Amino acid sequence: MINDHRPLWVKHLIRVFEQWHIRHFVAPNFESFGGNPMIMKPWNVNVHGRHINVGNNVHMVTDGHRKVSFSTWTFGDHQGHIAVGDNVLICPGCRFDSASHISIGDNCMFAAGAYITDADWHDVYDRTEVVGVTRPVILGENVWIGDGATICKGVTIGKNSVIGAGSVVASDIPENVIAAGNPAMVIKPLDPDRDLVTRSEIFKDPGQLERNTQAIEHYVLKNNTLVGWIRSNLFPRRGD
Repeated sequence: MINDHRPLWVKHLIRVFEQWHIRHFVAPNFESFGGNPMIMKPWNVNVHGRHINVGNNVHMVTDGHRKVSFSTWTFGDHQGHIAVGDNVLICPGCRFDSASHISIGDNCMFAAGAYITDADWHDVYDRTEVVGVTRPVILGENVWIGDGATICKGVTIGKNSVIGAGSVVASDIPENVIAAGNPAMVIKPLDPDRDLVTRSEIFKDPGQLERNTQAIEHYVLKNNTLVGWIRSNLFPRRGD
């Protein structure tokens, strides 16, 4: 579908339902869950295990075929922890699996299909031994993880760094660089003299953000009708 044919009031009802679903079915699964969450289709967020914490202004985009998943394991001496900072963006298909500790700084961004794990999940020599070797994963503030990238156990990524799509990060990445490849290596430094605008800027004035969002939705959807929306779903035309 090229255009959004929903009437404005329908979109508002969907948003109200999503916020209700977040409060009643998503937030209670976390040990702590910050304010002002924005989750598209929150019924596609899977949470398993204890000690999973999310900060303020989290933005998750999900899909029925690409759910967002947070999992911590409790097994023997192993106890997973996941801590997600403020203003973090998580796109469809992202997975976070912990048997020790995953720490994600403020303003980080995860493109679709990113995977972060702090364990091997089986011993290298004894494949019947679950979890295996674990080491914490730490992402500094404003880290951007590209589409389909994997962050392995024991990795620290410095603030502001970017990880290219499809990369496998198996060793530490310094701050203020772009890294890519399998295994990921630094390919370019970021200009230290240029200002970086982080996602925190979006949420400096929540009231203005909401007014801007409503104005855009009104401009885009104001002429949509219920009949037109139903027709576009049952009898789509070229250009819809």
